[in-house]
Amino acid sequence: MPNFPSSSSFLLSSFMVAILISCISHSALAGNHGKIIADSPMLTHKLGINRTIKVDISGQGDFTSIQDAIDSIPEENSQWVIVHVRKGLYREKVRIHNRPYIFLRGNGRGRTSITWSQSSTDNVASATFRAESHDVIVFGISFQNEAPTGIAYTSQNQSVAVYVAADKVAFYHCSFYSTHNTLFDQRGRHYYANCYIQGSIDFIFGRARTIFYNPEIFVIDDKRLKVQGSITAHNRENADELNGYIFIKGRVYGTGLVYLGRAKGSYSRVIFAETYLSKTIVAPGWTNWSHDGSTENIVHAEYNTRGPGSVKDGRAPWSLQLTKQEVEPFLSIDYIDGKNWLPVWL
Repeated sequence: MPNFPSSSSFLLSSFMVAILISCISHSALAGNHGKIIADSPMLTHKLGINRTIKVDISGQGDFTSIQDAIDSIPEENSQWVIVHVRKGLYREKVRIHNRPYIFLRGNGRGRTSITWSQSSTDNVASATFRAESHDVIVFGISFQNEAPTGIAYTSQNQSVAVYVAADKVAFYHCSFYSTHNTLFDQRGRHYYANCYIQGSIDFIFGRARTIFYNPEIFVIDDKRLKVQGSITAHNRENADELNGYIFIKGRVYGTGLVYLGRAKGSYSRVIFAETYLSKTIVAPGWTNWSHDGSTENIVHAEYNTRGPGSVKDGRAPWSLQLTKQEVEPFLSIDYIDGKNWLPVWL
């Protein structure tokens, strides 16, 4: 196990535990009642890929650097290419830009890890990994920004692990580690299946149209906070936008206390459906503290959530408990037009 700089002993411990769990189960993702296994061979077959570039930190591949492998692909590439990142800890910043149709395949989260350490006044600049090309698929990789925790709610504490700002991007069985602003899911149609996401403040944020299927969300206790942080901060700004964050199944747990979401825009839309919520969720569930306007257009909602954090008494009065009929359009893969671009959906 590689030695990480100690930004926080708890962060390191939970990172190592998650690696242990993921190594046991990295080989397959069951979906559609067990009829489809969304592992890397299935994804490769569905995408019809013939070309593979191998990255091996020990020098047994085509490249030792992930970025060098990506840069070897022509700009505006039009054919799917596998960049197979073999097991190891890769200490580098990685950016996919102007190079679509890349399948970035790891050997399993916790086995293939991309790590950097940077905080910044600019969220994008701090990101360990940036997906800025359309049609990017990622499988079995851990992403971490291990920047030491700074002052809560200041630029010294914005440390993004992954930034996604392109259409048709999907992550299968990946992990995302940081504290403040872990996953900057900014724009485009996105899909995250069976992913682990860890943080304490606004750690899933942006303006995208996204389905998180069966996520594992771990909340870190942050004793610097005078108020609770939030899992999500969605920034939908008008009624015409189709954007939103939809969490289907999965579980939320951890050691800290958080809101499910805070309204970052006047039309913020976040839905948790059939999700297990542990006692880490505070009673109001939702907050509009960063939005000064009316709450009438905010959609912060739940459907059939369960667990000690799902108690309806005390919920924010403007939050919603949806009916089956109301939630159905958001539970379909059609919400992100997934049948037109995803190789596999669960």
